[in-house]
Amino acid sequence: MGRRTGIALAMLLTSAAFVAAVPAQADSFAYVSNAASNDISVFRLDGNSGAMTPVGTVPFVGVDKPGSSTPLALSPDRRFLYAGVRSQPYQVQIFAIDAATGKLNHLGSGPLADSMANIVTDRSGKYLFSASYGGDKVAVNPIGPDGKVGPPQQVVATGKNAHSIQPSPDNRFAFATNLGSDRLVQFRFDAATGSLSDNDPPSVALPAKSGPRHIVFHPDGRHLYLVDELDVAVAVFAYDPATGRLTETQRLPSLPADFKGEPWAADIHTTPDGRFIYISERRTSTIRSFRIDPESGQLTPLASVATEEQPRGFNIDPTGRFLAAVGERSDGMTVYRIDGGSGALTPLARYPAGKQPNWVEFVAVP
Repeated sequence: MGRRTGIALAMLLTSAAFVAAVPAQADSFAYVSNAASNDISVFRLDGNSGAMTPVGTVPFVGVDKPGSSTPLALSPDRRFLYAGVRSQPYQVQIFAIDAATGKLNHLGSGPLADSMANIVTDRSGKYLFSASYGGDKVAVNPIGPDGKVGPPQQVVATGKNAHSIQPSPDNRFAFATNLGSDRLVQFRFDAATGSLSDNDPPSVALPAKSGPRHIVFHPDGRHLYLVDELDVAVAVFAYDPATGRLTETQRLPSLPADFKGEPWAADIHTTPDGRFIYISERRTSTIRSFRIDPESGQLTPLASVATEEQPRGFNIDPTGRFLAAVGERSDGMTVYRIDGGSGALTPLARYPAGKQPNWVEFVAVP
């Protein structure tokens, strides 16, 4: 064997050994809701390359008029996907998820109390929480073992413009944002009966005209993060699991000092390892990133990247390696690779979605 041939063979074997040593990353299915076309685009995300392969488009059944947005929610066991319809009659479309193919099977629909800007299940999957921006209320619907959603069993009036609601990690409390009255509402939640009641105190006051919009818990369950729609600030709250109370510990602006215009933030998500958090801003069509201190939960601003036009929604895949953002005004989705060390986003590819895409959910392939 010649020297060059031997070197080439050694390099080939070394390369093969390196590839074999790198564990394969799990694929996942991405579900994108499209408000104007009343359907859901389904993709398969390659866990190694980040490439998206279209699986199909699933229309809503019996829905003719488009709504202003289409919030999605997943059951905790990832067997069911729920889509909120914001045109009359207000309802939630219910789909069973095929774990092998990612395809959706329409199971029916259930009534909602109003036009709901946000829906989410409790941690048991037995109840559906929802928040109505125009109706100034939150509601609770029961969910059966078959995934079917029953009529609202409780409707609670809140301050102005209830925009989102989230259960606590232990399922004993729930929190809702009131964008119009600048408050973060604190509920006690009885998981046995599915009922909400005021905590003590019933709400946390926030800066005037901040416009609290979306919230997310850190994976460690000790901190909650909030993005304001109107001033695009990001706030950190310490969460006390014994009392269900939130205490604000940090508030950061996310727009550059020379920004001119009216801010318009939208969504917020953390990586599964809890090291980074991202928000979307619609006026500048950007995704902004922050590093999370593992002990204090405090944030350090990192960077901003351009994304789809008017990014109302985005999400991070279960491995924490990829971020997918959709644009209401671009009808498209861009996938980014997340650098595990720095949190930096690198755009990989862009894909067409339906009309006015606004929400993304991921389900890991078993």
